[in-house]
Amino acid sequence: MIRMRDGVCLATDVYRPAVDGRPVLTPLPVIMERTPYGKTERSRSEIEPGMKQPMTRAEVAMHFVRAGFVVIYQDCRGRYNSEGTFTKYLSEGPDGYDTCSWIVEQPWCDGKIGTMGLSYAAHTQAALACLNPPGLACMVLDSGGFSSAYRTGIRQGGAFELKQLTWAYNHAKESPEAQNDSLIVDALEAEDLKSWFSALPWSEGRSPVRWVPEYESYVLEQWRQGSFGDFWKKVGIYAEGSYDTFPLVPVALLSSWYDAYVRTTFDNYEGLSRNSERPISLIMGPWLHGNRNTTFSGDAYFGENATIAGNVTPSWLEFRRRWFERWLKGIENSVDRDPPVRLFLMGGGTGSKTDAGKLDHGGRWIEATRWPLPETEFRSFYIHSNSQLRETPADAGAASLSYDFDPSDPVPTIGGALTSGQPVFEGGAFDQREAAQFFGCRHPGLPLSARRDILSFETLPLEQDLAVVGPISVELWVSSDALDTDFTAKLIDVYPLSKDYPTGYAMNLTDGILRCRYRKSWEHPELLTPGEIFQITIEPFATANLFKKGHRIRLDISSSNFPKFDVNPNTGDPEGRGRTRKIARNTVYCEAAHASRIILPCVPTKHIMSLTDPA
Repeated sequence: MIRMRDGVCLATDVYRPAVDGRPVLTPLPVIMERTPYGKTERSRSEIEPGMKQPMTRAEVAMHFVRAGFVVIYQDCRGRYNSEGTFTKYLSEGPDGYDTCSWIVEQPWCDGKIGTMGLSYAAHTQAALACLNPPGLACMVLDSGGFSSAYRTGIRQGGAFELKQLTWAYNHAKESPEAQNDSLIVDALEAEDLKSWFSALPWSEGRSPVRWVPEYESYVLEQWRQGSFGDFWKKVGIYAEGSYDTFPLVPVALLSSWYDAYVRTTFDNYEGLSRNSERPISLIMGPWLHGNRNTTFSGDAYFGENATIAGNVTPSWLEFRRRWFERWLKGIENSVDRDPPVRLFLMGGGTGSKTDAGKLDHGGRWIEATRWPLPETEFRSFYIHSNSQLRETPADAGAASLSYDFDPSDPVPTIGGALTSGQPVFEGGAFDQREAAQFFGCRHPGLPLSARRDILSFETLPLEQDLAVVGPISVELWVSSDALDTDFTAKLIDVYPLSKDYPTGYAMNLTDGILRCRYRKSWEHPELLTPGEIFQITIEPFATANLFKKGHRIRLDISSSNFPKFDVNPNTGDPEGRGRTRKIARNTVYCEAAHASRIILPCVPTKHIMSLTDPA
């Protein structure tokens, strides 16, 4: 039990090399993971190809201990065996710093600490690094480590990410209150979470997590902190504020195109790359959050070479061991000569249905010297009132397009870059067609593009392959008769008709949202003047996809994506508090004076083909 500066003690396990049952006395470098998921529990991501179940943390520790490291796992404050009150994310900086201070004072530590961990355990790493703790020598940030939780992870484009609600409900059961009172666990399990998602926004005592008030309290605070102020600049959720003082240590960044932390990963890459002396590694796969050794995401199959094991590295254990041996022990093992950027380029498959019933989308690993890729050309594709997406703007006087956005009938979320949404929603690549498995779908079998509140724009069938690799932006000229509203954008790879897919297949790649009260500033929201035409920029996550010849590029514009994001009531009420709703008449413009467009990072196919496949 390691004592923190305020007297709270955190439960910590220390694994040390031993010979004949006696710990080795030689000081050694330390590898640390701080987790809210139980320091003795299995991590679902610690699984390699061929394993039937994930390794225990003790088994993972054994791998590194045998390589000559001390391994430390610690329960975060207020979780499992640690004391204190859990306030999600905000205690991790000071607690991580204090733990590092304790570690370097131990006789078995040689003064060097490397950190590792997935998701929340990546957030804990970034949090402590912002405070420059003693001993920190290298990091492996796996699918997390908030660059700015206001821009991605808790909020996005001003909207609130509802995965925070499902996380709070699912993990309140592990709180000390629940563990000490079985009636609280029974109460939580008796709640119908999906039904509660039809009664948003929640409020004090009016939520399925009301049985554990500290969880209800923190999630309501996140929901209601709409503008970018001091709350969002706290250590633990805002690494951007510390990039210039971040310890100059090697950092490995890993994420995937259907992970909730795509933007976080690339923001951290850009921010930490400002100092060219910092060794940095970036790996982006095609998977869901933490599923680095799967060959699919949602309903799309990417091929047997999609796993990180056997393609980028022999195994994830091996990647980390080599990383730590190079930067904690100084062993010259060529890690610093690995390609700095390794990405999985999705697409190029047969487009047929696999035996498992998935779309064979295919893909391959590519490597580059930097991000965005050299020779990237940012090309504009403009929307037209006839639903076309073309590289030339519409003529003067072109018609605008309007629709009614009803907050009581939001566009259902069908996949995407998501995590922690179960049992309400799930991420990944899917045909953008309503189905019973997706929350909120009222017309199974109907394509989303059939909804009256979705504007779909498609290119003509491509005459040659087109690689889109990099950050995406959507610039729209819009107006509304409401005091506030949202606009969403989704990039889709549209397959032609085939025997397996008689009506084609519209595969989602990335999406984004903007809450219009933040059109001018994240810090100072401003309600709309009904009827006023203004420009907004939506920033979907970056992607890497090969649109094959004969496919179409599609852009969907709407005003909701639920339950991924909270639904704007269109009333202008304070966020997370409004109980009334208004149907908004929203308009998107496309004439020459108000040319709305999506800007795609296109890389010449010849350049893509020239990159070396790490496999």
